[in-house]
Amino acid sequence: MKKTTQLKQMILSTQLEFLMEAHSGMSAKIVEEAGFKGIWGSGLSISGSLGVRDNNEASWTQILDVLEFMSDATTVPILMDGDTGFGNFNNMRRLVKKLEQIDIAGVCIEDKIFPKTNSFLRDGAQPLADIKEFCGKIKAGKDIQKDDDFVIVARVEAFIAGWGLKEALKRAEAYRQAGADAILMHSKLSNACEIFDFMNEWGNRAPIAIVPTKYYTTPTEEFKKHNISLAIWANHIFRGSIQKMQEIAQQINQEQNLLNVEDSIVPVKEIFRLQDDKELALAEEHYLSPKTGNQRSAIILASTRGDQLGALTESIPKTMIKIGKKSILERAVEHLNEHHIKNIMVVAGYKREKINLPNLKVIANDDYETTGEMVSLTKAIDTTKEECVILFGDVLFKKYVLTIMLDDPADIVIIVDSVFSLEKQYQSDFVQVCPMEEKSLFPEANYYLDKIIYDQPGAEYYGEWPGMMKLTDKGVIIVKAFIQEFRDKPEFQKMDIREMLNQLVKQGNKVKIQTISGHRIDVNDIDDFSLAGEF
Repeated sequence: MKKTTQLKQMILSTQLEFLMEAHSGMSAKIVEEAGFKGIWGSGLSISGSLGVRDNNEASWTQILDVLEFMSDATTVPILMDGDTGFGNFNNMRRLVKKLEQIDIAGVCIEDKIFPKTNSFLRDGAQPLADIKEFCGKIKAGKDIQKDDDFVIVARVEAFIAGWGLKEALKRAEAYRQAGADAILMHSKLSNACEIFDFMNEWGNRAPIAIVPTKYYTTPTEEFKKHNISLAIWANHIFRGSIQKMQEIAQQINQEQNLLNVEDSIVPVKEIFRLQDDKELALAEEHYLSPKTGNQRSAIILASTRGDQLGALTESIPKTMIKIGKKSILERAVEHLNEHHIKNIMVVAGYKREKINLPNLKVIANDDYETTGEMVSLTKAIDTTKEECVILFGDVLFKKYVLTIMLDDPADIVIIVDSVFSLEKQYQSDFVQVCPMEEKSLFPEANYYLDKIIYDQPGAEYYGEWPGMMKLTDKGVIIVKAFIQEFRDKPEFQKMDIREMLNQLVKQGNKVKIQTISGHRIDVNDIDDFSLAGEF
């Protein structure tokens, strides 16, 4: 159903309907998800969110820019708070024309003088527009609209101006006859007596909308009893957001850390959800990958038990050990998925039946106890043609580590952690580097691999390789060629990936270094497991 038709039906409904204020695309989506059937595009809230006063300091085109984002983000109708129509009848015509173009369902205009003054801002009488002139705006708007269901609501400010019930009735009737689809009767009293007096005299000549901001203690049942069609909650989302922003800003400023704040706010992934990032990811797969060759895969080597973890790996491989609520493998897969890498192969051996995560291809290496890493890699890379990420299955890492690998255009890129322990003298691959010919402004980006030395710690090394590598499609060809050359040789069965990298460097291939400083943990023993809980 068209948004205009939805709003028209709400106004004509025999039961009380509700609109909730929104002032941005995000807040509009939140309002819709909360269950509201329509949205009030509040002039106060939108101008406030822009940091200006509700006195037409933001131009009507700037307001429309915000409304367009709101409309694009939602499927429910929006009634725009159109102030005075932003000028005379001609401005009103252009406003309605533009609102229809961006799929706004209706506009509410108030009978004040341009530029408007917020109804609650000043004590005492406020000047009102000439009735005939205001009726001309209504007629102009109705004449220019192309959609018969587009709604024009006339807001009567007689009570606000202190002109009383008689003037309110006079103006409401004139606006109805001019073509207004509904009347918004406004009051700033703390009770609804003016509104109810009006309703008792009005006799249901046209639908009536109200904004009970000041008389919020009035029971909603009373609005229903008086046959009010539409209640607008006019600025509460905006006001609530201000309070929360003030609290968070003050707390961070006082504490100078995020420890106590993080649990009181939504996670970043909630922003991504509201932005519908999943749709973009699917669209990228559909539109970008086939055209640009930007498809990527990942190989996770996870065939060993991890004997030094003792009882933790009696029944599961170490990649399935839970760190908090998620296993090491789950965390790696999440990071890969967030980089739109969905083709993920896991080479498994020990207790491989325990690797049961969805959308993974598990490849068996039944000889994992007698073979090295290259045999496991070969079982997966044989079917790979596109850019590929290779990870060891026992490493925890921050998401950005994948980003810096994938952003580097070099054909072979490895991660090197410059923060490493010389005390741990087992299962460590220590890296020596050589400088690049063309240097970057950033020192950590100026190195290629010279060699990786296993289990010989020393202060002269640049860092430690944690088992993270990226290959472009050309890099995949280079590695496949190496495998083809060596796979029939006896030493290949026990060969590890570091040995392949050293051989590739000797053959003249460049292996680019991307440096990190911590932000990863290899879970090899109980001490590592304990540290991983804080990761």
